[in-house]
Amino acid sequence: MRSLRLLPALVCLAVTSAALADDWPQWLGPQRDGVWREQGIIEKFPEGGPPVRWRTPVGAGYSSPAVAGGRVFLTDRQLKAGASNPDNPFDRRSTPGVERVLCLSEKDGKVLWQDEYDVPYTVSYAAGPRAMPVVAGGKVYTVGAEGHVRCYDTQGGKLLWKGSLKLSADAETPLWGFAASPLVDGDKLICLADGVNAVVVALNKNTGEVLWKALKGREPGYCPPAIYEHAGKRQLIVWHPKGVAVLDPRTGKEYWSHPFEAENGLSIAMPRMTGDGLFVSSNYEGSRLLRLDPADPGKVSLAWKRGGKGRGEENQTLYALMCTPFVRGEEVYGVSRDGALLCINLHDGKVLWQNYQATTGEPIQWGNGFLIAAGERGGRFFIFNEKGDLLITDLSPKGYKELGRAHLIDPTNRDAQRPVVWSYPAFANRSVFVRNDKELACFSLADDAPRASR
Repeated sequence: MRSLRLLPALVCLAVTSAALADDWPQWLGPQRDGVWREQGIIEKFPEGGPPVRWRTPVGAGYSSPAVAGGRVFLTDRQLKAGASNPDNPFDRRSTPGVERVLCLSEKDGKVLWQDEYDVPYTVSYAAGPRAMPVVAGGKVYTVGAEGHVRCYDTQGGKLLWKGSLKLSADAETPLWGFAASPLVDGDKLICLADGVNAVVVALNKNTGEVLWKALKGREPGYCPPAIYEHAGKRQLIVWHPKGVAVLDPRTGKEYWSHPFEAENGLSIAMPRMTGDGLFVSSNYEGSRLLRLDPADPGKVSLAWKRGGKGRGEENQTLYALMCTPFVRGEEVYGVSRDGALLCINLHDGKVLWQNYQATTGEPIQWGNGFLIAAGERGGRFFIFNEKGDLLITDLSPKGYKELGRAHLIDPTNRDAQRPVVWSYPAFANRSVFVRNDKELACFSLADDAPRASR
């Protein structure tokens, strides 16, 4: 009888534990903020590194995996037989190939369904798709490097609708392709478009119909759109190479814009909202903090800016390239254009410390690592660097402390003229998911994980 009494409690515990497992269905996680909120995560790596749950062969690409509902979604590229990418990554000659959409089992990495479509690449850095899929309401939405946007049923892989982010026949693919992960908001799928007809477009997420367009006649850039609430209104943040614009996500109407030109179209790292401040950082121009009016969503002013066009100023402020910075308390943490992990003061942009240990080991052009906060408070961060290493770190205004390091996956992409991994990891179900140009791999980060067997 005692065992029978315990059974409902054990069932309840199992259901509760399962409910606590988090998905990673969109860019930077469930709340699009780069915070991993799951409990029961390791404080340090076991000897030999975290256990490998599975590895699955995939094709090339920069896109991150999305994890939702026990499934993993990834886009990649396969070259046509006899084709090869240009030796010079800036060469934009047409190269034949197909983009693929893969759905894998989160449990064992087996491919459950896949689809592919023909697409010759004309982009610089032609390895593969850039934009992370987004999963919502039983559908997965993907964006390809040449602007193909597609919607699938997550269970069976049925193609529900397809379209293009080139909104007219004369629109061109941006230099580095369509790279911004889309955003689901209500009945809308918000994407960066071709720039000629619109920088940003809202599509009906169920049909692909255009609901509204905004900000035409300029480069679209590569920065994922984000929605923050401020002054009692939801505000869609769009950073394009001419400036930061804030729109009404319902209609696309512009609330305000602030000029902030990004050289070579490099608006990439997502702006971060903190209180009444909006922090923005770029590869060539440095960093700035915009002050939003707490009562009027149409007003903005410049609180400060640091940096400029000059080279060799890396130690003056943060020059973010690919890694979206993280604001915590009175500090900003991010990776600068030469690979330095920096901590800067939020109130003036001055550098408090910098460190190359977490990323490249030395100053190097476009050196990179990606930051994900482990919880909403404190200084614990996971850093996944371009060498394929995952680090557990403690970051504070006083400095950098490394708590552990494990090599997860080999760098295979050579577009930077050195082997790199330039894809954000995904964190879900007490695991980390990483990819290179040859495989997608999953590792357990659960604190009750068994010893790794490699």
